[in-house]
Amino acid sequence: MRSKSKELMNDICEYVEHFYLENGTSPSTRTIAAELGIANGTAYKYVVAMAENGMIEYDGKSIETPITKKLNKENTRTAIVGSVPCGSPQYEEENIEEYVSLPTAIFGKGDFFILTASGNSMIDAGIDDGDLVVIRKQNTADEGDIVVALVENQNTLKRYYKDKKKRKIILHPENKQMQDIIVDNCYIQGVACHVIKSL
Repeated sequence: MRSKSKELMNDICEYVEHFYLENGTSPSTRTIAAELGIANGTAYKYVVAMAENGMIEYDGKSIETPITKKLNKENTRTAIVGSVPCGSPQYEEENIEEYVSLPTAIFGKGDFFILTASGNSMIDAGIDDGDLVVIRKQNTADEGDIVVALVENQNTLKRYYKDKKKRKIILHPENKQMQDIIVDNCYIQGVACHVIKSL
């Protein structure tokens, strides 16, 4: 067998990694051949030779490079559903803008949605206007959690407390210039667990 081109081997590795990052799966040898402008048989022979040399792993279907093996392949499909006010309660925007994949290695497993913060009532908690807030869907919260609370068909992002003596719910803004929202009851839509922001 003729010696293989190291340059083409590197091109195959790079393409496999690029394809994997974009699609979450490895390309077929036919796809590699089409992308790199080589014959299908040539792509297959190169992949087999690269696997024999330990450059990649190939089981006849999927190709893994040392880099793709380290990628955490588990993601959670999550909807970005609009904005949540960090001020006075506002009507919730139910329209799903788009879906994104959240890596479980960073965000954990669960049922999430993402809201865009608007306003400045949560700035002392590190949530600024325009930040993306990852919310774990749940209808209960512990005292001190930052929650998306639905109050009389309006929602708001605040820190959650109970006043057991007065039997009230306190939705506390993390901004010293703003006052608590005190209600008889509210519906918890979820608990904030991460903030994604630009620096």
